[in-house]
Amino acid sequence: MMTRDLLSHTHRWVVKIGSALLTQDGHGLEKSMLVPWVEQIAQRRRAGCEVVLVSSGAVAEGMARMGWHRRPQALHELQAAAAIGQMGLVRAYEDCFQACGLNTAQVLLTRDDLANRVRYLNARSTLRTLLRLGVIPVINENDTVATDELRFGDNDTLAALVANLIEADLLILLTDQDGLFDHDPRFYPAAQLIPETGVDDPVLDVVAGGSVTGLGTGGMVTKIRAARLAARSGTPTVIAPGRGEDVLTRIGASAPVGTLLIPTEEPQAARKQWLAGHLQVRGRLILDAGAVAALREHGTSLLAVGVKTVQGQFERGEVVACVDELGREVARGLVNYDAAAAERIKGHSSTHFEAILGYLDDDELIHRDNLVLL
Repeated sequence: MMTRDLLSHTHRWVVKIGSALLTQDGHGLEKSMLVPWVEQIAQRRRAGCEVVLVSSGAVAEGMARMGWHRRPQALHELQAAAAIGQMGLVRAYEDCFQACGLNTAQVLLTRDDLANRVRYLNARSTLRTLLRLGVIPVINENDTVATDELRFGDNDTLAALVANLIEADLLILLTDQDGLFDHDPRFYPAAQLIPETGVDDPVLDVVAGGSVTGLGTGGMVTKIRAARLAARSGTPTVIAPGRGEDVLTRIGASAPVGTLLIPTEEPQAARKQWLAGHLQVRGRLILDAGAVAALREHGTSLLAVGVKTVQGQFERGEVVACVDELGREVARGLVNYDAAAAERIKGHSSTHFEAILGYLDDDELIHRDNLVLL
């Protein structure tokens, strides 16, 4: 189980910064506040840590540019504010990261992008490529095309889903609070900070409250929910004070900062629950004995050369069952090719894919990161 002293060994972070930390009491971006966070992220990047940044603030910046003093309630006005503010938000981050010698990439996502398995795989591949290139992805919800009100698409939840997407080692939710307390510190001055606990601790549901500032869309309730989402792929969460000095650097050094919420399952078990328990199987791949042994004994990806039969109609990114020749299910995973393409490449090496299909998407039929043994 993860403990505080192991945080210094984490190598892939998702960091979420809330609206209250980015704005001048709701009057637009506080650009000077970005600098210390960017410098700390750059420091982590130079130390070999991959960092994805999920940033709020677009709506607040849009409100400031339009002279609005209250957060709109109408969806089209929220979407307009987000579109206007996104320009300033991204420019501010780009300027700050460029000053540190780092390139950034804007990535806008919706929940549908992560629920649809084809778009899920595409987003995952893009983010992994950006990280491999040393680029800092700056992610926000694609508010201008969202179909739900933005408060149902809070960035705490988005950050947790991104942590699932890239299998992050750590999710950090920066907030205007010091962490989680055993009582609401606004009303109980003697409230004590909870330094570390299991993510499923029932006490958390009692102590969480709503958004304090009214600028963002969530309070500690959304952060606890996000931590539990992240935990399903084995990712621990730190809820930390964004205005704390060198907060990211201190977290990376395993200092006692904020509240650490620890997954109650090992990463593989959490991943198994996600793939095996929450997604519907769309088809079946019958494997030969060699492929079964490779999966079970070596934890490899599933290669098309080991597939004897393709059953069902499935699209790229959907979940399929991998079974042995006696019909016993061996594994499940997110497939990289649709049923028609899988039928054509079964039994073949990936070196033949382009000649058979006219293109090559992936060398593996199912990558081991998207496959769980049963």
